[in-house]
Amino acid sequence: MLRTNHLFLSYLEDLYQKKEHEEDIMVRFFSKGKRIFTQNEKPSKIMLIKEGITKCFFVEENGKEFIVEFLGKGEIIGEIELIRNISCLCSIEAVTDVTVYSVAIPYFKSLIKNDLSLNNLLLDVFAERIVNTSKRASYQQLYAAEHTLAQLLELQKQEKIEMSKEDIAAYLGITVRSLNRTLKNLGR
Repeated sequence: MLRTNHLFLSYLEDLYQKKEHEEDIMVRFFSKGKRIFTQNEKPSKIMLIKEGITKCFFVEENGKEFIVEFLGKGEIIGEIELIRNISCLCSIEAVTDVTVYSVAIPYFKSLIKNDLSLNNLLLDVFAERIVNTSKRASYQQLYAAEHTLAQLLELQKQEKIEMSKEDIAAYLGITVRSLNRTLKNLGR
């Protein structure tokens, strides 16, 4: 539902506190609804979420959005695109006000070459994403949308965030009409 990575956040906060690379790591703010990365555009920085929640989504050829994941504290974005030298696979948008550490690409590349701790964190992130994707795919095959919807509504309540019906449907991979039926079945 909401991915976080406190180890990665701690790692980057330590780098930022050292003030050795002030021009390479900056703190940026994005207000709710603001696009951080746009699908098919080249990222100009690597970012790590310091505070707030974002949605990671892609737009299909037919114009429909599919939300891959909600990302919170410590989640890194833009690293796959850098490593593979490709444009953004997905768009990232602020669901709440978001603060990020923005890392210059040349500095991040040097860290990849020289910092074993960063490489271990990245390997862990990639492995976690594979596991989460596999679990979510099998979960969606085994359980009705009602169960996942109930979890999503609980997350929304816990984090005190508002999600549009369009976003909820996009996360569940269903239409808004199907979502409305499911909400009715749940008595909401």
